[in-house]
Amino acid sequence: MTSRARLQNVGQIFAWPAVIAALSTIGLLSALLGDGIWDGVSWVVLALPVALYCGFVRRGA
Repeated sequence: MTSRARLQNVGQIFAWPAVIAALSTIGLLSALLGDGIWDGVSWVVLALPVALYCGFVRRGA
């Protein structure tokens, strides 16, 4: 075990993926059901997982 590794419970492991899933669901629903401002909301919210992925790849995590 490396010094970076630490024990985490299930809530800590799935907290951020659950938040990202909830935001993605909100973004998809706003894109499907709304118009006008909701289109902008969907763009911003659905770009978040892509931005997080790019950030983690760039960081090397």
